[in-house]
Amino acid sequence: MKDKFYDYIQNLQDRITQKLEQIDGKAKFREDLWKRPEGGGGRTRVIENGNVFEKGGVNISGVHGALPESMQNYFNVADADFFACGLSLVLHPKNPMVPTVHANWRYFEMYDKNGKLVDQWFGGGQDLTPYYLFDEDAAHFHSVCKEACDKHHPTFYNSYKNRCDAYFWNAHRNEARGIGGLFFDYCKKTEEMSMQDWYGFVTEIGDSFLNSYIPIVTKRKNLSYSQEHRDWQEIRRGRYVEFNLVHDKGTLFGLKTNGRIESILMSLPPHVQWKYDHNPKAGSEEERLLTVLKKPKDWV
Repeated sequence: MKDKFYDYIQNLQDRITQKLEQIDGKAKFREDLWKRPEGGGGRTRVIENGNVFEKGGVNISGVHGALPESMQNYFNVADADFFACGLSLVLHPKNPMVPTVHANWRYFEMYDKNGKLVDQWFGGGQDLTPYYLFDEDAAHFHSVCKEACDKHHPTFYNSYKNRCDAYFWNAHRNEARGIGGLFFDYCKKTEEMSMQDWYGFVTEIGDSFLNSYIPIVTKRKNLSYSQEHRDWQEIRRGRYVEFNLVHDKGTLFGLKTNGRIESILMSLPPHVQWKYDHNPKAGSEEERLLTVLKKPKDWV
């Protein structure tokens, strides 16, 4: 399974980066191949200063070795080895009318000291972070997520949509990071779902990503905007940074397993603002966004 899924994410990375370069029309992805001293490595691809994408990354990794003590405590195990692979992407467009998007699809195995497989699971999801809210864009993103989920189980969309709303929540701000999407983790073998079934589900979600996001980019990338719009985008990007550094489990896992720092912090935008006690004007589009982010909404 680990080889099968790693082959899949390599192919998916190629498909996604090729499409993004086509949409941008200017910038190309820079590729870094790297190795992890404790075992494994990855292929990082970063795009910067494009016509459409100010910064973004589409990274894959496959790492293995002894499970660090901090993670042994987290999983309540001792003397375990692990294998983890996944694709993680974040795209920060230049135009404030185009939302930031994040996605991650991953697979994990754990072994005892004799090398026997003792646990395995899939995880992942994707979420959308608009700076100016177009309701039809949010509905489109969620509709694609729901369609992919419904092919595998009738309860998956509502369950993973609600988990996404709960996970991407900036508790210290009492607001959502964005308008959500899907979040699933610890997808293990059950009487109803085999690991092959989970593989089919996760790859279905991965395959649907471009259809969930590219139509939104195409529709909004040439809209006009002012410096005021840009300032608001950078203020909201600050909230994105806060979530990633304070709450995000993927970031914390990478830092605790001696992950590659450049790849882990690839998700951070290049230009951000933190204005003291900033409040948008009453009745503005900026205020409308904040109102929506205070309470999760059903988009489909």
